[in-house]
Amino acid sequence: MSGEALIGMYQYGKIIRMKKTLHIDEVLLKEARASTGASTDTEAVRLGLEALVRHASYQRLRALRGSEPLARDVPRRRETVPSKRRAV
Repeated sequence: MSGEALIGMYQYGKIIRMKKTLHIDEVLLKEARASTGASTDTEAVRLGLEALVRHASYQRLRALRGSEPLARDVPRRRETVPSKRRAV
């Protein structure tokens, strides 16, 4: 691997993981950790941000509901649930 490639990988990693200083209410952070089961403050913040992004994506998708008049329902694919065997 060339030195240039290693430098590129280092810079890529630097961009992905940035340190930020945040002012977060201690009580709110404690509640977030307790409700999510997060073991660290960083994990609690990450889980909260992921939930926020998921919610925003859901809202955008929901806004499209009914906007395509020719759309047909898509059949759902469900895994077959194995039947429970009774002990004899």
